Amino acid sequence: MTTTVVSTPTAQPLTRRPSYAKYVGAKVVGAIGSLFFVLVVNFFLFRVMPGDPARTLGRGRFKTTEQLEAFRHTYGLDQSLFQQFLTFLQNTFTGQLGISLRYRVPVSDLIRDRFWPTLLLVGTSTILAILFGVWIGVRAAWNRGGFFDKVSTGSTLTLYSMPEWWLGLLLIATLAVGVGPIPGIFPTGGLHSTDVDPGSLAGVLDTAWHLFLPVVTLTLAYLADYSLVMRSSLLDELGEDYLTTARAKGLRDLAVRRHHAVRNALLPTTTISAVNMGFVVSGAITVETVFSIPGLGLLSSEALAIPDYWVLQGTFLIASGGVIVANLLANLLYGLLDPRVRT
Repeated sequence: MTTTVVSTPTAQPLTRRPSYAKYVGAKVVGAIGSLFFVLVVNFFLFRVMPGDPARTLGRGRFKTTEQLEAFRHTYGLDQSLFQQFLTFLQNTFTGQLGISLRYRVPVSDLIRDRFWPTLLLVGTSTILAILFGVWIGVRAAWNRGGFFDKVSTGSTLTLYSMPEWWLGLLLIATLAVGVGPIPGIFPTGGLHSTDVDPGSLAGVLDTAWHLFLPVVTLTLAYLADYSLVMRSSLLDELGEDYLTTARAKGLRDLAVRRHHAVRNALLPTTTISAVNMGFVVSGAITVETVFSIPGLGLLSSEALAIPDYWVLQGTFLIASGGVIVANLLANLLYGLLDPRVRT
């Protein structure tokens, strides 16, 4: 009599999804590494150019060797490259970003003064672009192939393809200078009028009046960023089975769209919105230059013309740091909203 032994298959161990704390730690370490890389690039980017930096920055003002050596000593250019890098790291972490060659004031003070106009301009336009872009994307996807979908997709893509400075000049020529029967009702540039106190109610309204055209310019330019992503994401969700189940339970289309489809489709839009918020601190160089807004963008443009290396280093660091922090927050938020990305 033979005995048959039946072997039972061994159960495969279940893979455990990484915890959110471990996910956060990995992202924070990656952000710190990116920030250090930016610091290295920020230091060497303006020192790999050919020629003597002191003579380049001096622009022929130094008539004697003693003047040139004094300039080198003042800005630390007489030290070795490695010692300059260590000094740069120490000054950066203590908030000392150098002295501007043009304005003769600390770069940190310049950036602090120019930060708020940029935040007001780019922050407002970013929020408006997100709100209108998401609304356009939802309506276009829900009525795919309809009149609104075709018009909105075509118009947002057209605006997105336009250079920002050209779109700004068109708005200035049309609504600030005036064309034909259209009167010029908006200012051509500046943050506020010279005869108005910016801290008063009249000054606040005057600042809003001056910012109308530049805010509209940036809002129109970046509508496609959010509308097309939202439209594509919502179209992917419309084919899912859970929406069919929701309709089968008797829910109206409005409730299905608002409480089910749009919520899940917002994940990619949330990520790109968080990342783009990081660009707020970098400013919009072309728009601030066209409309003469005294922000970080215009400061960078002015620093390039000299060149003012310390101002360029400071604005580059602020812009890069803002993007890194925003990208970190976007990753953390996305990992919280969708646990699948932790794997």
